[in-house]
Formats: sequence, C-alpha cells, structure tokens
Amino acid sequence: MPVFDFSNTPKEKNTAECTYTVFRSNEKTMSPEKPVLVLDNSQRKWNHHSIGMFTNQIKRSAFEFKEEDGTTVSSDILKVDARFVNLIRWLGENHINVRLSGENREDGYAVCRIREIAFGGGTKLSAEDGFLQFMIDRLLASTAPAEETAEDEQEESGDDMKLTSIQSITDFMTCAGRTLPDNIRLWARRNLAVARSNEVSPEERRHAQRALSIMMNIQWKNNYFEAIDPDEARRILDEELYGMERVEQRIIETIIQINRTHTLPAYGLLLVGPAGTGKSQIAYAVARILKLPWTTLDMSSINDPEQLTGSSRIYANAKPGIILEAFSVAGESNLVFIINELDKAASGKGNGNPADVLLTLLDNLGFTDNYIECMVPTVGVYPIATANDKSQISAPLMSRFAVIDIPDYTPEEKKIIFSRFALPKVLNRMGLRKNECIVTEEALDVIIQKYADTTGIRDLEQAAEHIAANALYQIEVNHVKEVVFEPDVVDTLLG
Repeated sequence: MPVFDFSNTPKEKNTAECTYTVFRSNEKTMSPEKPVLVLDNSQRKWNHHSIGMFTNQIKRSAFEFKEEDGTTVSSDILKVDARFVNLIRWLGENHINVRLSGENREDGYAVCRIREIAFGGGTKLSAEDGFLQFMIDRLLASTAPAEETAEDEQEESGDDMKLTSIQSITDFMTCAGRTLPDNIRLWARRNLAVARSNEVSPEERRHAQRALSIMMNIQWKNNYFEAIDPDEARRILDEELYGMERVEQRIIETIIQINRTHTLPAYGLLLVGPAGTGKSQIAYAVARILKLPWTTLDMSSINDPEQLTGSSRIYANAKPGIILEAFSVAGESNLVFIINELDKAASGKGNGNPADVLLTLLDNLGFTDNYIECMVPTVGVYPIATANDKSQISAPLMSRFAVIDIPDYTPEEKKIIFSRFALPKVLNRMGLRKNECIVTEEALDVIIQKYADTTGIRDLEQAAEHIAANALYQIEVNHVKEVVFEPDVVDTLLG
C-alpha cells in the first residue's frame, strides 16, 4: 500500500474566473458618473458606504460585502478602470479591509472611493490608508495603459534610448547628417574629435563625451508650429481662470497669431500682479495650450549667472547651467520657459547679474552655455515671466515681453471663486459630495471678510481645504450625514 494515494486528485486544475471587463479612462477624478469599478447589484442594492474585502482573483474576481451581523455577501466585479486592475488584485491578494463609497446605477454599483479601514469598520487613519490614497492619486493622474499585445509582437521603442557611448553618438551623427542644425553638426564633429583623441587629457575627453551626449539627445526641431484650436484653448482657460477676460483675450490673440504665422510671437508674456492672483497658473495653462514641455526658472533662488550659463570645462567638476539642463530634460528645443519672480533677477550676489543672462535667452538669437560652448537655437522657446513689482525690472528686460497687469480680485469675485471653484475642487478631491459640506451665504461673507486684507486667493483655497477637512472629520468620526457651516462656526474654525 502506497504511503500517499493521489488517485483522487482532480486531473484538471480549477481556473480563475474573471467576471469583469476592462475599460480605458483618463479621468483625473472619481465620481459616480466616472467610477473606477462597477460591481454587480442585480440581486440587491448596496449601501452608499459599504465595508468588505476584494477576493483573491486566483479564485474569482469579486467583492465580499460584510453585513452588520458578520456574514458576507459576494458581488462580482463587472467593470474595472484599466489603471486600477493591478491595485484591485493587490488589495485582494493581501486581504485588505476597505470601505467603498458609490451609488447604485442601472449597470451596477459604481464605486467612486476606496478607503482602507481597521478591523471592526472604523476609519484607519494610518500609513496604510495613506499609501492607498497615494496610489489612487497616482493612478488617477496617469494615462490608461495601451492594450496588451503578445510579447513577441511588441516592437522595441527608441523612446528610452540614450546616446552615451562614443560609438552610438558617432552612428547617430552619421545617420542624422544635415538634419541637425549646421552649427550643432560642426560643433559635434569638433567635440567628437576631442573625445576620441589621445592627445588630450582624460578629463577633456570625458567632458567632450558628456557634452555630446547632452546635445545629441535633444531633438532639435524647427520653428514651425502646428495650428492650435482656439475653442480648446478657450476651454482650458475657462477651466483655470476666472474673472480674467482681458488676460484670456490676450492669450487667444497669441494663439491666432501662431495659427496665421506658424511661428511663436517675437515677445513672451510678462504677468504682473500681487501674490496669489494665479500668475503661475496662467503660465501652466499656456504651456498646456501650446502642447509644449515646460520648465521653471525661479529667479529668487539664482544668485550667480553661472547657475544659468554653466561652468567652463577647465574645471574638473564643471557642468552645464540650468537653462541647458532644461533643454536636456525636455528632450527637445521647443519648450515654454516659465520665469518666476522676474523682478528679483537683478539681485544677484555672485560675480554678475543673472538678468543679463536672460537677455540672451529672450533675444531669440541663440543661447550659449559655457560648458557646452555651442550656440543653442532659441526660436522655439516661449518665455512666460511673472513678477509682483514691475518697477524692479530693467527696461531691457521689460522690452522683451508683452506686459499683462493682473489686478487683485474683488470681494464679489472671491466669493464666486470660493463657492464655484475652490471648495468644489477640494470636495471632489476628498471624495465628498456637495450636500455633505454646506457653507451658508452668511458664512461665506465671514470667510471673505476674514481675508479682505490679503491679496490673491491662496488664503481662500487654504480656508476651503480647512473647512472640507473638518467636514470629512465629522462625517468619518461622528458619523453625521452632512455638515453645515454657519458664520460662528467658520469664525471659530478659521480663527
């Protein structure tokens, strides 16, 4: 008689049962109309807040709802956002207790929020839930993955390829030929000769190879710009800005100009106004409209021109400047330079004035980095500067920009921004519905009055964050259905 008898072992292994279909979405927020997953509710309707656990998908793709009496009821997963497939699988494999928030629809229970909870159903204000919320935010910010293909059918992409070796740089220069700008092509030949030479020091060869790698990995584009949809540009501006019709009009005029000439305007934009009025937000919106990569130069932190121009190769620790590094990170020559606090550009503490360096960048004639020692074309660079006090900006710098003055918001505009934009944005981010956090009209007046002496709307955005967080706390801890903020409550809370 054998010690082990496997005669009754099933011949076929049970296969995992996947009940869901994957949909691709690039939505940045979750809502019942834009859920991350949908559960089956054909047998019964689920509560808005439901506790349970995802099953291990080795067996079946489902969610086990935990009833008040301790029993569990399973519901199949019907749809999953492609970005969240692995996260849902991870939650199931690790048996993590979660609380779902959602609404019952005809096609199922639409989940718009997932929180990790402690055993017993209490809110788990822990690092674990912090990690889960971090992952959810990251996934929401990402784009939907492409449809999976068989590994042998996948084509290699050159996106991740970097030219670092002398051989790869040589081969690239041979293949690129005259597609490179003439001055860069001639410069590359000279530096390649240095990198190959045995008559120079190893340090010189290393610097030459590094400079070549930087310059050859930048895609040197021409100054031709495709037409931009003015309606789409207007939509983006309406999303980001309120009460700035004149600013929007000036930006739309720039778009029309680009569409007619297919080149960037000769002048950038200088946004002047008090702190907190949304100058940087406007700059980011323009970069988004132009569909260009962008980089920032914070002039308040630049004390020496060498930070912008780089250092000479005669030094062992020489390196390119911030401007050339921006081209390298962007990987192309067409980009938006957002120059913050331009009014501080003349306050250098080093051996020169950083403002003088900016003039060469803004002239559209080309920029020379001390490390690279080659003139970089700047015809595809669109500068957008911000400043609080234009009287501190030199006349030569001012002449390179079209100046747009941005006044502070009126109390009435601040009320509209708070109620229509700031607070709804925060509520959406926290997964709160509008009717769960209510600010009365009288309480809104108190908020506006409290920050009447401050410029911009940053304080209002912080107030919205504070109020929403307090509402969330009361809902989670005190288990109330809604929180109404009256004037006295707001006054105490923001005190």
